[in-house]
Amino acid sequence: MTDDLDMLAAEYALGLLEGEERAEAHALFESDESFRRRVGAWTGRLAPLLDEAEPQAPPAELWSKIERRIAPPPAASNVVVLRRKLSLWRGYAAAATALAASLALFLVTRPEPAPPRAEAPMVAMMEAAGSGAKLVATYDAASRSLVVAPAAGITRVAGHSHELWAIPADGKPRPMGIVRPGAPQRMDVPPEMAPAFAGGVTLALSVEPEGGSPTGQPTGPVIASGRLART
Repeated sequence: MTDDLDMLAAEYALGLLEGEERAEAHALFESDESFRRRVGAWTGRLAPLLDEAEPQAPPAELWSKIERRIAPPPAASNVVVLRRKLSLWRGYAAAATALAASLALFLVTRPEPAPPRAEAPMVAMMEAAGSGAKLVATYDAASRSLVVAPAAGITRVAGHSHELWAIPADGKPRPMGIVRPGAPQRMDVPPEMAPAFAGGVTLALSVEPEGGSPTGQPTGPVIASGRLART
């Protein structure tokens, strides 16, 4: 059961689930803290790969070669039909390529039986009473990398931005960056903040004017918060 949950968390973090499976996983994410931590751990493993992956376009002459090999030059009445078939085939090819890339990424990053890491990542489950916002934040001390993954309730609001804050023991919020809806984001933690993060800072998300707070401190409502802790 544990392995099944871990695989489900990986698929959820990768965005591979659809329809009823995604709905069930999302419901589990909202109700089960253990599952949220698994998703957070997977998000931390996968997010660094987002910066390394580069789109690969096929050679410009590839499609013309395919067109020549499919059939002799068509009659004028068949041109539209053939072009539609080629467009559909290209769509299938692009979808298959994307699916293969996602599957390869999942297989490569799926943890193999190995000794546990010397230092587990820290995870914060960010939410607040009365707010539908939910986020998972993962911090890796070795790389000083903070990954924030919006899970629910974070939508684009005209004229406003969502800004992340780190609140150490002295209680003074430090701005970390703007959180965009819909995709995990990686933020570099400044070296001087690393000791505070290692001790378990509180993370908070506030609604600010477009581009972030003009004062360097939160000016709008805090819609989610959570404390970093070892998994």
